[in-house]
Amino acid sequence: MKPAPFDYYDPDNLEKALELLHEYGDEAKILAGGQSLGPLLNMRLSTPRILIDINRLPELQYLNYNKNLLTIGAMTRQSTLEDDSQIKHMQPLLASSIPYIGHRSIRNRGTVGGSIAHADPAAEWPAIMLALDGKLEIKNANESRLLTAEEFYISTLTTALEPTELLTEVQLPLWEKNTGWSFIEFSRRHGDFAVIGVATSLKIQNNLCNHCRIAIIGGSSIPMRTKNAESVVTGKDINSLTFKEAGEIASLEVNPETDMHASAAFRRHLTSTLVTKSLHEAYNRITTEGDQ
Repeated sequence: MKPAPFDYYDPDNLEKALELLHEYGDEAKILAGGQSLGPLLNMRLSTPRILIDINRLPELQYLNYNKNLLTIGAMTRQSTLEDDSQIKHMQPLLASSIPYIGHRSIRNRGTVGGSIAHADPAAEWPAIMLALDGKLEIKNANESRLLTAEEFYISTLTTALEPTELLTEVQLPLWEKNTGWSFIEFSRRHGDFAVIGVATSLKIQNNLCNHCRIAIIGGSSIPMRTKNAESVVTGKDINSLTFKEAGEIASLEVNPETDMHASAAFRRHLTSTLVTKSLHEAYNRITTEGDQ
């Protein structure tokens, strides 16, 4: 199929892009990498009157390491992160997740901001944002605001972005000492959407967990953390029984669907198994150096 007719704009700076959003609002769609929007347009599941192509905005294409913060422009390609020589040391949880995003050809075109804004609960970026307590800078023609990942994701494929707003920057903490990480994803084939995936971060001091984040890929209709499972680990001595209990509780928190790839029951079982495994991996990766 072919897309429905639309008017096309390709602004060459951020100010012009925001002015177009201000003018057209919910009649417009943003075209970034096109890996999600392209198929929706072709199948006429999305029929915007206006298409605003932001591929000519160099001010949204960057990857910067500051003192305690990793900042990523929304138009930065997934492959830019994959090829960066520092990222596996500075933010290893993020680095480990990037190769799971489709195939290399998709990562060459797909953008960080596009994946986050699409808000697919079966995608990697929403879980990474939740596991790392990431923040998102959002702008319109007049002002900007900063949201946490939890504030950003509202419901199925729906975010807090207003029709006149654009996601411009992603902010993630750099890795710290005494912090462990794990990223595990189970899929039928490499490059497929996950049947279930888990992104985990732990902070440990004197064998006591003082921070735990467990984010699930494909566990619900909205990107989610398993907060009850996190509470089982947080403030507790670290041992195998605690991790096993957290996995069992996580399987009760998810609300997966049955489809051609797996039943809901299998996804719950897989959640328990992968959460337990991810907690062990995160704990075992903790070093005094901070390098993973």
